[in-house]
Amino acid sequence: EREGAEGGGLRPALRRAAPPRLVQQMDPAPHGFSPEERAQLYEEALYTVLHRLGRPEPHHVTDLDDLFRYLQAAFHTEPEEHRQLLHQVQKLEKPVLCLKATVKQAKGILGKDVSGFSDPYCLLGIEGRGVPGSGDSPGPQRRRQKAVVRNTIPEDQTHRTQVINQTLCPVWDETFILEFEDVTSSSFHLDMWDADEVESVRQKLGELTDLHGLRRIFKEARKDKGQDDFLGNVVLRLQDLRCREDQWYPLEPRTETYPDRGQCHLQFLLIHKRRATALSRSQPSYTVHRWLLQQLVSHEVTQHQASTSWDGELSAQASTILFLHATQKDLSDFHQAMAQWLAYSRLYQSLEFPGSCLLHPITSIEYQWIQGRLNPEQRAELATSFSSLLAYGLRLLRRLRDVFPLSAPGSPARLQSLLRVLVQMCKMKAYGELCPDSTPLPELVTDALRVTEVQEMGKAVLNSVLEVTGALQQTLRTWSKVAQQVREYTSTAGRQVSPEVGENLFQLYISLKELHQLGGHLDSPLALDGFQRWFQPAIPSWLQKTYSVALARLQRAVQMDMLVPLGELSKHSTSAVDLSTCFAQIGHTAQQLDWPDPEEAFMITVKFVEDTCKLALVYCSLVKARARELSDGHKDQGEAANMLCVVVNNMEQLRLVVLRLPAQLRWEELEQRTEAVLEPGQLQHTLHAQLRGALAGLDHEIRSGVHTLAQELEVGIAKHIQKLLSSSEGTLPEDAILPLMKFLEAELQYMNGNLVQENFNRAPPSGATAPHLLRCARSWP
Repeated sequence: EREGAEGGGLRPALRRAAPPRLVQQMDPAPHGFSPEERAQLYEEALYTVLHRLGRPEPHHVTDLDDLFRYLQAAFHTEPEEHRQLLHQVQKLEKPVLCLKATVKQAKGILGKDVSGFSDPYCLLGIEGRGVPGSGDSPGPQRRRQKAVVRNTIPEDQTHRTQVINQTLCPVWDETFILEFEDVTSSSFHLDMWDADEVESVRQKLGELTDLHGLRRIFKEARKDKGQDDFLGNVVLRLQDLRCREDQWYPLEPRTETYPDRGQCHLQFLLIHKRRATALSRSQPSYTVHRWLLQQLVSHEVTQHQASTSWDGELSAQASTILFLHATQKDLSDFHQAMAQWLAYSRLYQSLEFPGSCLLHPITSIEYQWIQGRLNPEQRAELATSFSSLLAYGLRLLRRLRDVFPLSAPGSPARLQSLLRVLVQMCKMKAYGELCPDSTPLPELVTDALRVTEVQEMGKAVLNSVLEVTGALQQTLRTWSKVAQQVREYTSTAGRQVSPEVGENLFQLYISLKELHQLGGHLDSPLALDGFQRWFQPAIPSWLQKTYSVALARLQRAVQMDMLVPLGELSKHSTSAVDLSTCFAQIGHTAQQLDWPDPEEAFMITVKFVEDTCKLALVYCSLVKARARELSDGHKDQGEAANMLCVVVNNMEQLRLVVLRLPAQLRWEELEQRTEAVLEPGQLQHTLHAQLRGALAGLDHEIRSGVHTLAQELEVGIAKHIQKLLSSSEGTLPEDAILPLMKFLEAELQYMNGNLVQENFNRAPPSGATAPHLLRCARSWP
């Protein structure tokens, strides 16, 4: 009748649903339930609701009519058919009602033996008269009855646990099935006793530990030999129990002598035996419960087909019916989790919902896995579900770009959910035992992704080849016409090219240059040889445009610069960064132009270098003017000194950028190309002379700024020297020179902290202070 060792209910968080077509895949019949099988399953569900036991669980449905209406909708049963089937179920024999009681343990019980411990055991049973209420007592002096089980319940209906010797916290963990007829008039009784074994006085004196033990010896001497001591009892009305209980109960009665007799841990499950339904008589409980789960979840899916945000949560009615059925059939938590896994692993392959719904059944099966719990058919069924879900996941990964497109916002989360489910499933002990020959998951995922990449690359290459072939064919058909139009356009532009026309011509030049490079791979080259000559009149316009844009950016950068360091690790300001970007853009333009004629390329490079050096000197003038402008608004000389430090640091940064011009403009490559057309040393005399002139100008500007800072230092030194010379003869040399040393230390620390290392090295005090120091030394007494 029962397949699980322990009963249990479905956890609300795991009640998910499966689509209708999924039932057809999971049912024994090839096309789903036959009308007869469906009627038998409907009978099973009605029987479960009619013979529900115990107080309802929180959030469960208590109205029977509500549950019947739900079942009628879930099984697509007409009202008249429902009434007939309900009438037939009501005429069936009632199930044998049972209380599955597990005596777990006790704590804090009384010690009845001389040693201070007890040898406890329990007697338990069901009494059919119920438990009298407080109003049944004739008066307050009536004492509660002890030993209800031993005195009132027949011996053949009484169950007894083992005796646990010498303890106050016994552990039994024993389960008993107690039958009863009427839940409203029956009560559960448990008596706890201390087993009294006949011992000699010598043995008892050997166990004596304190005065209480001596009193126990005198008390036992007055009672009959072998008479057990009463430790307490637990009495519960069955109608007050839920379908499943797990609690600690106090041991009664609580007398004034012993107000606290300890507690007993009990578990209860209200179950059925010998159910009269056709499926209960012919099928295992687990199979019937799985079929009922499939039918209800398929109905839930049909109710949410229009909802794209459904997370698979079952309704309260479905949750109540499944909980009652699992409890009444005494279905273990493990078998419930396995039924959920089989349903939802298939549902996941047909309906999109969060993969987290599969994680709890995986965890439950993993936590409770014992292979011996399953028969061969169930093991094969579970192994098939593992293989099916794994194959489904790998199919999705092979179509990764289609199933999880990056353009869809939820794709990363869905992909992560799928991989998490596959990883957790493959880590299960059950998977390792039932699928021992399976390839490791990382290898399977890698192969699937490799197939995906190969397929996608093949598609991309094919599409690219088709597009390029079509484009080239179209280009070849129209090239003659386009080439003629380009020649006409460049010829009509004339020798004087406006900036607007020059910009258009430059973009056209770049496009034709790229096309010419690609044309080298064709069997018949394009008619683009010497196309650069078409654009020769536009070169001055391009060079002037490059210089104008760079100058405008430079002026705007200086105007917005507040001459403060960028950060703690940087000692130059924003305009120095913008100027570096301008020079890099000039180098990029020179690389794009890449003029083929060596002599003309040399002249273009000379122009680029000339403009770059001119921009460097213009920047020095602008940034000094900006410093004077900002200083006029500050009376604080310290702020002016700070800005002067930033100015010379910017100039030093500019000097480093100018030094990179030969690499940016590829002078070595240009020198090799012009060996045949230029005189020896002409490139050195021209380009390097321009560079040296620019660097000399920058060095002059930097030294001028550093000299200004040094002059302020020299003034301070001169003042301290005058004070040193005018000091009295009685002043110690160390005391007289101390102010000068502190001044030098502070000023040098300031300059070291605000100047880059190259500028700091340029700032030693000039020789003007040397005569003062010499005269001071000679006049010192």
